[in-house]
Amino acid sequence: MATYTLPELPYDYAALEPVINPQIVELHHDKHHAAYVKGANDTLEQLEEARDKEAWGAINGLQKNLAFHLSGHILHSIYWHNMTGDGGGEPLAADGVGGLADAITDSFGSFAGFKSQLTKAAATTQGSGWGVLAYEPVSGRLIVEQVYDHQGNVGQGSVPVLVFDAWEHAFYLQYKNQKVDFIEAMWRVVNWQDVAKRYAAAKERADVLLLAP
Repeated sequence: MATYTLPELPYDYAALEPVINPQIVELHHDKHHAAYVKGANDTLEQLEEARDKEAWGAINGLQKNLAFHLSGHILHSIYWHNMTGDGGGEPLAADGVGGLADAITDSFGSFAGFKSQLTKAAATTQGSGWGVLAYEPVSGRLIVEQVYDHQGNVGQGSVPVLVFDAWEHAFYLQYKNQKVDFIEAMWRVVNWQDVAKRYAAAKERADVLLLAP
């Protein structure tokens, strides 16, 4: 039995229009995300075979492949739920996400400062990658990270709570080569309720995720 499975979308293909058109959502989920799931499962089988045969000649490549495909699967699984057709704006106490709003202000000085940093991080990631808002459990603060090729500038204990996909397959059919325009548009579909839940869960599990003085 496969270890990883492709999750169903929490909405239909057209739910994120006009920010992301249905064709992109369908291809992105059904083809690209599915490929990461298959890649992770295939690599686990290859690692099992390597253990059985004590054949470790390809271990470096296999470990890199596992990280690549598994990160792709995990980040996409967060990505779909981070968006909603009824989203956008900024987190507000009146909407029940005051804890997240306060954490953003404490960590970045203001929502505007955070928005600018995450936008630039996502738009300038070298090659293909992601911009990520993550909870860092040692300091107990939120940080922005760049993930390039699913492996990159990340704190080892950090937990992603909001992810912006900046791979070309996420936007090219609609936005062509204008990655910045896509990242700017993404703010109109952010599901702050989902982000707030992920932030709260990460805080609650901090002592389990990473034991540190």
